[in-house]
Amino acid sequence: MAITLDAQLLEILACPSADHAPLRPGTPADPEAEALTCTECGRVYPVRDGIPVLLLDEAVVDGQAPGQGDATGDPDDSHADSA
Repeated sequence: MAITLDAQLLEILACPSADHAPLRPGTPADPEAEALTCTECGRVYPVRDGIPVLLLDEAVVDGQAPGQGDATGDPDDSHADSA
């Protein structure tokens, strides 16, 4: 079932990661999915009960489970200090 968001709302929503890119409805695999996909980083954000959940911890990145990756929005946290 396709999401039904107001066109004006969809126009102002942006990915919460560092690039703040626009979002598009659905996912690459399923354009009718209840989700929004970032046009830059590819993160997929769920839409629950008609409400977009734009939290990095809830996003799915390239098949990873929600919450994987670091808080900066970089799914590769190998650059983190190991002190």
